[in-house]
Amino acid sequence: MSGVRVLGGEVERGDEILTPDALEFVAGLHRDFAATRDELIARRAERRPLGFLDETREIREGDWRVAEAPEPLRDRRVEITGPTERKMTVNALNSGAKVWLADLEDANTPHWHNVVSGQVNLYDAARGTVEHTSPEGKRYTLRDDVPRPTIVVRPRGWHLPERHIEIDGKPAIGALVDFGLHFFHNAELGKPYYYLPKMESHLEARLWNDVFTAAQRRLGVPHGTIRATVLIETIPAAFEMDEILYELRDHASGLNAGRWDYLFSTIKYFRDAGPDFVLPDRNSITMTVPFMRAYTELLVHTCHKRGAFAMGGMAAFIPNRRDPEVTRAALAKVRDDKRREAGDGFDGSWVAHPDLVPVCAEIFDQEFADRPNQLDELRPEVSVTAEQLLDFKSADGSATRAGVESAVDVGVRYLLSWLNGNGAAAIHNLMEDAATAEISRSQLWQWVHNDVVLDDGTPVTAELVRTVLAQVEEKLEGEHLDLAVELFEQVALADEFVDFLTLPAYERIG
Repeated sequence: MSGVRVLGGEVERGDEILTPDALEFVAGLHRDFAATRDELIARRAERRPLGFLDETREIREGDWRVAEAPEPLRDRRVEITGPTERKMTVNALNSGAKVWLADLEDANTPHWHNVVSGQVNLYDAARGTVEHTSPEGKRYTLRDDVPRPTIVVRPRGWHLPERHIEIDGKPAIGALVDFGLHFFHNAELGKPYYYLPKMESHLEARLWNDVFTAAQRRLGVPHGTIRATVLIETIPAAFEMDEILYELRDHASGLNAGRWDYLFSTIKYFRDAGPDFVLPDRNSITMTVPFMRAYTELLVHTCHKRGAFAMGGMAAFIPNRRDPEVTRAALAKVRDDKRREAGDGFDGSWVAHPDLVPVCAEIFDQEFADRPNQLDELRPEVSVTAEQLLDFKSADGSATRAGVESAVDVGVRYLLSWLNGNGAAAIHNLMEDAATAEISRSQLWQWVHNDVVLDDGTPVTAELVRTVLAQVEEKLEGEHLDLAVELFEQVALADEFVDFLTLPAYERIG
């Protein structure tokens, strides 16, 4: 293979995934599209005033629809998310959900072992042969008494490299490695379905569409076989929902309200825009806050107008069998959240734990009656303005000492888990992924750099954050604790805001 080098070590069954033909396929995609990807990533730094684009008005006002959904994606009322670790793969496939979001992105630490073994597990999952035996001897196998969910794979975002594969002297693009290896090995089975994260513009969607078109052509797969659901989890993308669907219209399946990353993106985008853009504690920003409500209403309206699915947000709660009262209260919040989504016209929603699958399914079952989805709920009454999407002063609440302590505690705990190879971390009865740490550190950065004062009169300073950080460090232990603390301090307090904390963190793992 001319120009392709695998720099990572051996991984069990890695030779089945990293074949010469598969690597050459990935390299071909990289050579054709890396330059465009680099240009688009650079373009993100050119922050513009946010609003609906004048140059794409005809697309927003035009009469067009995305391709009709294939049968496996017509009923998505409950989707379970999780990393491609082997035991969790088996559990997800046994969960009774309609879809498994197999996450190679925010719920996965991109250790070389995880990158390759995740592809091995997806290969076996697609063929129904995946099983697992724990070190204690417990065996996990696929059940025959529940329908298996459709597998939808989430590759990494455009911004992340894969430094363990070098192409023509440069690190490969993580997104093309994840997509390319999966598509090469599994396209023949006829269900190459994907979730696309972190996009900021319709031009990035156009790039994905070009990648899909080229990949299908090279393997002789019919055009339009690939189907993609795009996470609207950056605030620039919220102004380009129509355009994103249009660029992907032959391959589009829908949009998802990726609400935690959306909140992170909002803070990041307006981090230095002044006091009108400073948000209160994370826990006070619910989905009923007006600017978040505008975002989800626009998403449902846009999707159904175009024949695309509108997917709701994550229920991250993990039931605690040792504390029934905590579980009871949390399940009530989950039900309220899913009732709101179902009533708003969403076609399904996400859960992070198998015990929440029947909870979510019951609510959407009631709303759907005998329908597989709610594509017929067109929501013609919805009209969302740019001002509503940007009305951050509508978020009630304040910055509190408890908010600072929670941000530091959760952020460090997540980074500690991530550095140890587990990107889906159970923290305080919630299944957290990278978006959690991103919100935590970006909110602290915003508060420090905008001279925010807590509700008790305490100024939020770098010294305050470091004091809380030292207190959190004393409570925790772990092999990479020093590094987790160092990284969190870096991304929360550095003079220059780091775009994604996973970029410096990735440099510190194997």
